[in-house]
Amino acid sequence: MPRDDDEVLSAVSAAVLAVTRHLSAAEVLEVIVRSSRKLLDARYAALGIPDSQGGFAEFIADGISDKQRDAIGPLPRQHGMLAALLHDGETIRSTDIRTDDRFGYFPSAHPVMSDFLGVPIRDGDEVTGIIFLAGKQSSEGFTDRDERLLTLFASHAAIAMANARLYERARELSVVHERTRLARDLHDAVTQKLFSLRLAARTAATLIDQDTDRTRQQLDRIEYLASEATAELRSIIVELRPAELDTHGLAGTVRKHLELIERLHAVHTDFEISGRLDLDKAAEVELLRMIQEAVHNAVRHARASVVTVRLDGNTAVTAQISDDGVGFDPDAATQRGLGLESMRERAAALGGRLELDTAPGRGTTIRLVVPRG
Repeated sequence: MPRDDDEVLSAVSAAVLAVTRHLSAAEVLEVIVRSSRKLLDARYAALGIPDSQGGFAEFIADGISDKQRDAIGPLPRQHGMLAALLHDGETIRSTDIRTDDRFGYFPSAHPVMSDFLGVPIRDGDEVTGIIFLAGKQSSEGFTDRDERLLTLFASHAAIAMANARLYERARELSVVHERTRLARDLHDAVTQKLFSLRLAARTAATLIDQDTDRTRQQLDRIEYLASEATAELRSIIVELRPAELDTHGLAGTVRKHLELIERLHAVHTDFEISGRLDLDKAAEVELLRMIQEAVHNAVRHARASVVTVRLDGNTAVTAQISDDGVGFDPDAATQRGLGLESMRERAAALGGRLELDTAPGRGTTIRLVVPRG
C-alpha cells in the first residue's frame, strides 16, 4: 500500500538529520537502510561499499536475523546483480531477478528473493556503493515512485560517505597546523636551553685545569639546564596528547581511530582488549602514535583488507597490529620508508621493544611491548 506524504517526509527527514548530527558514517548508513526498507515496504534492504579486492568493505543489511546472518556466512562478493549495479552504474528493477541473465546464485542459507530494486550510490561520476531492496510486501511490486525515493536515499548515503572523507581531510589539516605551532614552541623553548648547555660545557672545558670550584659550578649548571630541557620536551609530548585520550582512554581512542579508518578506506578492522592499560601520559601518547603508524602502513602500503589490533595489559602493555596484506622483506632497504626503525627507537626509549613478523605474500604482525612506568 502506498505510503502517505507525511511518512515519506518523516523517513527522509530522519536520514537528513542522521547526516547532520555528525554520527559515524556507519550509523548514518544504517539509518538510511532501515528507513528505506520500512518506507518502501520491502522485506529486505542492504547497502554495500566495495573494496578493491572484489568484495565489500562495508555491507549493511536489514530484515534478516542475526541467526540468518551467521548462517549466510562471509560478506558477499562483487558478482551477479551486485556487480551489475557497481560496474554498469544503472538502476535495476525486476519482478524476479532469478530470471535475469546477470543473476548469479544465492548462498545456501540466503533467503530466496524475487522482486528487486537496486540503485547505485554516486559521488559525481564515480559509483561508490549500492543500495537495494528485495521482497516488496505488496502485490504491485516496486514502482516508479519507489525508484525515485530509493534514489533519494542513495544521494543521502553519498553525502554521508563524502562527509566522512571531508572530516578526515579537515582532521589531517588540523594536525598539520598543530604540529607547526608545537614545532615553533619547541624551537623557542628548547633551542635556547641547548645553546646555554653548549656555552656552559665550553666554559667548564676551559676551566677544568685552572679552577676546580668554578668547573664544578659549571657542571652543576649543565646538569640543571639538561634537566630543564628534558622537562620542556616532556611537556611538549604531553601537549601533543590527543584530547580523546583524556576522554576515552587508550582503548577507546584506538577503537575510534579504527572506526574512522573503516569509514575512509576499503578495510575491515577488528579490535580486542584484555587487562589493564595503565601507562603514564607520555608513554600512552607514544604507544598510540606507534599503533596509528602501524595501522597506516597496513592500509597504505600493505594494501590490507583486514587489520586487527589487540591490546593486552596483563603483564607489560602490549599492542599487536596484524594485517592480511602483501607483507615485505624486513631486511630490504626499501622498508625504511615505513618508519619501522623510528618505531623501534621510540619503543626502546620507553624501555620496551618492537617485534616484527612478516614476509612477502603473508601479511605483517607488529608487536609493541611497553613496560608499565
